[in-house]
Amino acid sequence: MLAAFTFNTAENLPVGLLEVISADLRVSLPAVGLLVTGYGATVAVASLPLAHVTRAVPRRHVLTGLLAALVVSSVAAASATSYWQLLVARLLTALAQALFWAVLGPVAVGLFAPRVRGRVVGALSVAGSLALVLGVPAGNWLGRHSDWRTSMATVAVPGLVSLVTIAVLLPTSRPEEAPAAYGARPDTRRFVTVLATGTLSATGAFAGYTYIVTFLGDVSGFSPGSVSSLLVVFGVACLAGVAVTGALLDRFPQSALTTAVAVQTVGMLGLYSAGGCPVAAVVFLVLVGGALGPVFMAAQNAMLHCAPGRTDIALAANSGCYNAGIAAGAALGGLILPPAGIRAVFLAGGLLTAAACAVLLGGRLLHAGRAVSRPR
Repeated sequence: MLAAFTFNTAENLPVGLLEVISADLRVSLPAVGLLVTGYGATVAVASLPLAHVTRAVPRRHVLTGLLAALVVSSVAAASATSYWQLLVARLLTALAQALFWAVLGPVAVGLFAPRVRGRVVGALSVAGSLALVLGVPAGNWLGRHSDWRTSMATVAVPGLVSLVTIAVLLPTSRPEEAPAAYGARPDTRRFVTVLATGTLSATGAFAGYTYIVTFLGDVSGFSPGSVSSLLVVFGVACLAGVAVTGALLDRFPQSALTTAVAVQTVGMLGLYSAGGCPVAAVVFLVLVGGALGPVFMAAQNAMLHCAPGRTDIALAANSGCYNAGIAAGAALGGLILPPAGIRAVFLAGGLLTAAACAVLLGGRLLHAGRAVSRPR
């Protein structure tokens, strides 16, 4: 959980410090933005190949290596004297994270009985969501009141604690012999359905979320100070959604994903249609926040059940596709915004999320139809 918190903090930390880094390194803001977009693209591209290359390496060794890379890259980022040094350090962190989420799930749930694995996935997701509510705001505050390098270096501390703990306490075993190495109920059709659902929902959500500050200011009429407070509300809603969904994952593994995507659809389309009313905007913003984390978490949990082969490969594919969806959503929003305006961005995002819901429901109906048609 500490490692999950640290990686998510490291991933999102530069977002609030882009202007500070730009001024200090004397490079343009769009160039510094590559620290974020390049990070996501690296995770999307590298997740599956790295999982395949390391599939035979004991998980304890993989996790300690990834955390060592996180510590080294955090220190390197803090020591960077040029933009290119900082970019290389960030890409090293991205490569580590690309494999981290694929390995973490099977290792963590394999330590517990199958009946509580959903709660374990939920606990990991809560830790990751806390990074957005506590880790990133604290890092941004530190970076603005001291120096952005101090903020980057601080990430290395929990990373080092996680590394030592896992190196000392985690059992060493062959990856293929781990309790959660393979899907509990392999189903290729279900695997493809969940993969498509996660990709579409990520594209839809981040088409809008990337420009949420503009929407809340221009459409809903909130002041800059109020928008900052609403972003905290969004993060708290995400954390609450993850906590509630995690508690129910073991009882309703399939319904959890369907519900999360449906709630996200309502939130996105609600912002499009009623976002001009401040009260309605807050309500629908909370719905989007409450669904965003649970969509990814429930998809990860589904992969542990339906993976047609190794779960780490399935989780890597899911993480890669989700990050590709994030990048595609941000790009799509940027294309729609100039000619059509900010409300059209949320309409497109809502329709994509609705398409994700349709894919998921269609997959469930096909599965039910196959079950009925089977001879007894």
